[in-house]
Amino acid sequence: MSETRAALIVIDMQNGFINDRSRGVISKIVELVEHWEATGRPVVFTRYHNYPGSPFERLIHWSSVQHPPETDIVPELAQHASRARAVIDKKIYSYFSPEGAALAEEEGWTDLVFCGVATESCVLKSAVDAFERDVTPWLVTDACASHGGQAAHDAGLLVARRFIGAGQLIKIDDIGVKL
Repeated sequence: MSETRAALIVIDMQNGFINDRSRGVISKIVELVEHWEATGRPVVFTRYHNYPGSPFERLIHWSSVQHPPETDIVPELAQHASRARAVIDKKIYSYFSPEGAALAEEEGWTDLVFCGVATESCVLKSAVDAFERDVTPWLVTDACASHGGQAAHDAGLLVARRFIGAGQLIKIDDIGVKL
């Protein structure tokens, strides 16, 4: 087996996606990021930006996360984002915006480890897109949440098992063993 080149991708940990149903994941993601940083491996944050007339606004009737402070990374992770390998601004669900895709390609990452918000949308879509690009996705189940609540989070995990394989869903404690 060739050497694994892995990066941690922290998806959309922004004020606009944090509520009572998702707030509890912040401390878990801080723990994961600090552990990952200690290994010297790269961390990348994504930051979603909605915009007037976007498909989210037109079709889903959702117009949030268009301006600060909603677009800002949560305070607990802001310092980590400031020293990350990159902060990818995107207008789509996936990490694989043109900038994110180019970075993964340039760095030659073989594995991407996903955490963040929301499990059933941006985290799931990013993991599936990695899979379809022949990059091994890992979804850290205890470092993901949904601002839509537990049922949405669980639905995302159910679909992820089918899309990327049950073995790709791991917990924070599994990272040292699998990666």
